[in-house]
Amino acid sequence: MRKIITPLVTIATITLFGCGTVFTGTRDNIYFNSNPSGAIIYKDGLELCKTPCTFSVKRSVNDPLMEMKLDGYQTRVFTLDKSFNVVSILNFGNLFGWGIDVLTGSVMKYDRKNYTLDLTIEKKLNAIHPTKILIDTKNNTVDLYTTK
Repeated sequence: MRKIITPLVTIATITLFGCGTVFTGTRDNIYFNSNPSGAIIYKDGLELCKTPCTFSVKRSVNDPLMEMKLDGYQTRVFTLDKSFNVVSILNFGNLFGWGIDVLTGSVMKYDRKNYTLDLTIEKKLNAIHPTKILIDTKNNTVDLYTTK
């Protein structure tokens, strides 16, 4: 009896559920690092972790907007490299399985599992203390006069 049930469960799993979701899951562990370390990683505006760190990122059909921020350094904006999850092909003509894989994001997978980014020091203008400001609304100009 057990010899019959095991193949039936496997066939039901393949035909009723998204293969990418069942066999490869819906998340990928991705390592983030920065030079210098201590930057905060954000995904779609939500804080994930502080570098160096590993975070389990939910797969998505859309490109998530990633940011790396550290005080005194320019913010780095990037997306995660991803590609088609070939395991989803096991859905064959099963539209329900394809739908599950698309909804869970498992139709895609993150290729790159390691992101190490160099941060550039933010160049700020020195404080300007103008002695005179002229605003010309006709020509849309502003003139600042300072002393050295």
